[in-house]
Parts: sequence; structure tokens; C-alpha cells
Amino acid sequence: MTADTMTSRLLSEYGRTYARQAGITLRDKPSPLYRLLVLTVLCSIRIGADTAVAAARELSRAGLRTPRAMAGSSWQARVDALGRAHYVRYDESTATALGDGARLVLDRWGGDLRRLGDEADGDPDALRGLLREVPRIGPVGADIFCREVQAVWPWLRPYFDDRACRTAQELGLPHTPRGLGDLVPPEDHASLAAALVRVGLSKDAVRHLRVA
Repeated sequence: MTADTMTSRLLSEYGRTYARQAGITLRDKPSPLYRLLVLTVLCSIRIGADTAVAAARELSRAGLRTPRAMAGSSWQARVDALGRAHYVRYDESTATALGDGARLVLDRWGGDLRRLGDEADGDPDALRGLLREVPRIGPVGADIFCREVQAVWPWLRPYFDDRACRTAQELGLPHTPRGLGDLVPPEDHASLAAALVRVGLSKDAVRHLRVA
């Protein structure tokens, strides 16, 4: 199978970003960027991606789409929203982290994560460092946010972290960020990164793509 054919299949079968799955129409605007940050926090522990996505949807349905709304909500309201998504075991600590993180975003960046991007000043490493100041977000979470936000922050492209690159190598594709970025138009980098991560989380998917 050629690299072009494999890439086309990756995008068509697995290329939905996690933001899109969570119902976030990602734009370079304060609310969708914050909702992506919330999704990142939810994905930053050992819990299934589908459960984290469901929790993000529940928080959004509860009206917690901005840092001001999140910070102004009660801890119990956050716990209840997470519980409706069966985000168990971590619901109480995550409710606390979301409240603390919302206050940080308000105090540090005036509630607008575009200012976080400005503070990084075009440096992906600086951006990852800033993200790790948000409660619950570590190196894995910082990569999640960067993979997704490159859809609306072109200066990050191509962003393919180690997890995406390892899967690409398993599939016989170029396995450097630049090599993967050359496979698709820049506007598809986030979708290809998401596809590689999804496939990497499922060995059945790797086998399916290899033998088909």
C-alpha cells in the first residue's frame, strides 16, 4: 500500500479530531479554545477517550463553556456533570482541577487563551510549558492540546507528537513531524494526528490497516 493510499484511509476512517467528537467547532475564539482546554484536562488521566469526550459534552450542556462560567459554578455542579458521563473515580478531583484551572485562565490570560498563544511567541516548547501550568495537564495533555489546536493555530503546524510518530512508523509512513506534514495539506494536519493517535490506541486498527 502506498503512503498516499494509507494516508487517505487514515483520514477517511479515523480522522475525526477529538474536539469535533466532543461537539466543539474549533475556532480561534475564547470559548472554543477554552472548551478544548477542558477536553484536554479530561483526557489527561487514565480514562477512556470516549468517556472524556462524553464528559466534555456534559459540561458544555451544563453551560460551562467559558472560564468565567466554570469558575462561577459550584463544585457539586461540576461533579454532577462528570457523573452523568460516567466519569467515575476521578470526578471529584477533576471538578476541583477544572475550577482551579478556570481561575488560572482568568487571572493569567484574562479568560482568553489566545493570549496564552501570544505568550508562547511561536515556540511550541514554550506553549507546552505554559499548558503544564494548568492543573492536571502534564506532558501528555500538552501534546493533546497542541495536536488539536494546530487546526486553528497555523504556527504550530506540523504538530505530530511521539505517540503519532510511533504509529506512523508501525504503518510504514514517514515518522517525523515534517515527513508526516508533507503527506497532507496543512489544514489536515490535526485530522491526521488524531487518526494516528486513534489507530495507535487500537492494535486491531493497526492490523486492519496493514492487511487491507
